[in-house]
Amino acid sequence: MRSTNNSFADDGFAWDGSRKNFRPRRSLRIADDSPSRLLRTAQGARCDFCGNPVEWCQRPGSTAVPLHPVELPAGSVPPGERWHVSSGVAHASHDGSAWCRVRHHAVCPAGPTANRSLLLEETCRALALYSRRLQDAGLFTPRLEQPAQAVSDVPVRPVVRILGARYLAPGPVEDVQCVARTRAQRRCCLLVLDPEAEPGGWRLELVDPLLRPGAGHLPADPEVMAVYDLTGLPYAEQLLWRAQRCTAHAAVRGAPDSALVAWEPFDPDRHRLYIRDRLPDPSLRGPDPGGGRG
Repeated sequence: MRSTNNSFADDGFAWDGSRKNFRPRRSLRIADDSPSRLLRTAQGARCDFCGNPVEWCQRPGSTAVPLHPVELPAGSVPPGERWHVSSGVAHASHDGSAWCRVRHHAVCPAGPTANRSLLLEETCRALALYSRRLQDAGLFTPRLEQPAQAVSDVPVRPVVRILGARYLAPGPVEDVQCVARTRAQRRCCLLVLDPEAEPGGWRLELVDPLLRPGAGHLPADPEVMAVYDLTGLPYAEQLLWRAQRCTAHAAVRGAPDSALVAWEPFDPDRHRLYIRDRLPDPSLRGPDPGGGRG
């Protein structure tokens, strides 16, 4: 005999009263040993020079790399250009699969076109066509390279010393924004620099940290640069600076990030454009890094 009671079938319940296709909700959590504090494996953005989409993925360490969002056949990509993403972290190698990722610079229409494979050249032409359409529609304006000589003594991206290491800031120190995600699922609008906390100070340091007085190879006039030094602050405050978090999110344990931490390990060769040999204000001059050079 067939039952004519279809009340359970109509409202999504089975004959025994249990819910159909019920899956318990799981909250998103970040493991303590995760190299990235992002809830997503990549941050979508657009290239400043061509306007095409890119995905910023975390690398092993504290840096990020812009990857082309589409996977390409690994057999048609040179071995040195192959990348793969594992557990949300980008690795500059091939994982043995039939597909791989490439850096956006390898297919960017605004970049150098020499030594590209046939597949990368075809991908570059497709991206160039899309970039041209964006420019014709007035939706994108390519960013020009910064001039070699800056007008101001204050660098647009200053070198900052945190916990003994030197980093290139994403912008002026007083404008570095917190990367934590708020309860409204937005990026925190507060700044890392707390107006009530003790600030750092500008000082001159040797560009090459291996040069030391008495080593027998210190030149008569070593190259120096302006550095915003935070090593005089308490250890907990320096951790907040390196994590790019404001004081309001200092006690929020396990809170995810809404954006990638923008600190970039300073390299004297790659970041020579941002080196300044003068302090913004002579009254802020710190101790002489040369230790009485001359």
